[in-house]
Amino acid sequence: MEDFSEYVGLSRPTVSKYFNDPGSVRRKTRERIEAAIKDSGFRPNIFAVNLNRRRTNILGIIVPNSTDPFYMALTRRVELIANEAGFLAFVLSSDGNPQIEERAIETFKSMNVAGAIIAPLGAQSHHEKLLSLGASIPLIYVDSPLNETSPFVGTNNRQSFHLIVDYLCRSGEPPCYLGMPPVNTNATTRELAYVEAMQRLKMEPVVLPIEKVETWDFEKFGYDEMLKFLKNGKKLPTNTVLCANDRVAFGAISAAYHAGLKIGRDADCDLRIAGHDDHPLSRYACPPITTVAQNYNEIGRLAMALLMHKLGESSHATAPLPAGERILLNAEIMLRESA
Repeated sequence: MEDFSEYVGLSRPTVSKYFNDPGSVRRKTRERIEAAIKDSGFRPNIFAVNLNRRRTNILGIIVPNSTDPFYMALTRRVELIANEAGFLAFVLSSDGNPQIEERAIETFKSMNVAGAIIAPLGAQSHHEKLLSLGASIPLIYVDSPLNETSPFVGTNNRQSFHLIVDYLCRSGEPPCYLGMPPVNTNATTRELAYVEAMQRLKMEPVVLPIEKVETWDFEKFGYDEMLKFLKNGKKLPTNTVLCANDRVAFGAISAAYHAGLKIGRDADCDLRIAGHDDHPLSRYACPPITTVAQNYNEIGRLAMALLMHKLGESSHATAPLPAGERILLNAEIMLRESA
């Protein structure tokens, strides 16, 4: 920057002012700087510039799996909003590994990010590291909260499970429940939501016993667990299975297929299987999965709106922000052939 200031024949504060906000300098000065940029090819190092600022224009995003369509859709929404607000969104994946999540946290600290949106690993997360980061910059959690007080935007599991359980009970045998690995708080909250929904309908909840393994390979988990219940001609307590999420349902449907069962809601079908989340690929499963839809776009928008509010950038909000720092969105049922 010193060399470029000398090259263009202006003071460094003037040049810095231009790079922070081109419209803040006079037109002739701006034209002079832009001509010098074109001639010299100079570009400021964005990371060096941000390290020297009291507050940067970099936002961090941590997700458990960058290739999962749910997180891809969520981060795409966040990146678009960040860009429109003049921020650079930097996405890191923890790959379901607490050590990699910790490294991502340390990376964001070293980058001096202004704030971050995090889908935590939950039970495996380094809570102290995240709490320490949250003490210095605003953090918004999505998908599952870190604890009961952390700022969070996600789906109202009580509403969504009541919706799907009510439909399954009205349309056939009441569902038993196939849970998910205990990798984040969704494992507990969704099981409790299923039990509560069944009890509200005066039905006996049936939670299938599962292996307590901490794995993010939900499809394999659903396949292995369902196969345990179906092998050797065993019968499930009911012919309807509600899975904790669609990825578990993918595996459960595959296991049922290999056990020779026909999945669906027709009279000649052996088993109904439903899910939760409306994973982008659930409509293309065989058969397409009946599920409840999380609104990825709205989760992303509200998470960014809450983060912008905490950063004092509320002018970038596209709609009024709900009160409080824990925003739960209602889900919509998606009726398809699997149940």
